Amino acid sequence: MNTHGQPPRSLRGGSAGWLLPATWAAPGEVGAFEGMPRAPGFKRRHVGVPLLLFLALALLTMALQGDTWFADRLFAWEGGRWALRDAYLTQTVLHRGGRDLSAMLWLAVLAAWLVACVRPGGAAWRKPLAYLLVATVAATLTVSTLKGFTGMDCPWDLTRYGGSLPFVGLFDARPPGLPAAACFPAGHASGGYAWLASYFFLRRAWPRARYWGLALGMSMGLLFGLAQQVRGAHFMSHDVWAAALCWFVVLGVYLMFWPAGGATGGASVP
Repeated sequence: MNTHGQPPRSLRGGSAGWLLPATWAAPGEVGAFEGMPRAPGFKRRHVGVPLLLFLALALLTMALQGDTWFADRLFAWEGGRWALRDAYLTQTVLHRGGRDLSAMLWLAVLAAWLVACVRPGGAAWRKPLAYLLVATVAATLTVSTLKGFTGMDCPWDLTRYGGSLPFVGLFDARPPGLPAAACFPAGHASGGYAWLASYFFLRRAWPRARYWGLALGMSMGLLFGLAQQVRGAHFMSHDVWAAALCWFVVLGVYLMFWPAGGATGGASVP
């Protein structure tokens, strides 16, 4: 990777020239993807700051009752019932459509990886695209697996919001006789937050654009999560945990793919 954060020359011309815009200036060679060491503040920015933010939001939403404060207002705004639970926008467009969008994005990345595997000029894309495929799946599977063990109910199941079940906290023992619950962390939001992996993908493929990848994952996760909250399917903390889990999973996969930040040389990227 050269000092301008641009992709290798081989990806701009020849048989693979269609993959990238022709407006990029001439960069380094194919192996440049591997030549981007991590900057000294990498752990602070990618581990320390997100961890502190997660702990603060978890404290606010769970210990300080931010969950019920926000859910109470949504419930009252909807007239004392979850009026948007079955609405076309929230259920069909944002819930089902959002799930399909995430799946289609993953299939598009898979197709791009297959193309990179068969085209001679795509060698430098194979590892970053493989990372994106693995990281997004790992993030969503982590959240969906945890849902089966946490035993927390959705707001719409609770007596406080018109349901029939008592609230059981994350670290409380679930009383015998209650049906199984699998609402925590937020599975649908994780389908958006998993695309935080786009940040790390672009950190390798096009460092200048890496924050667009961050924006993509955050926007999808927030949109999917808020849609489920107004339906009564999740509390805020469910989304906070989903976002944190997805971030640290995709970060962990990134460090497995590039344990030392690549070979020495090249420009460091924060």
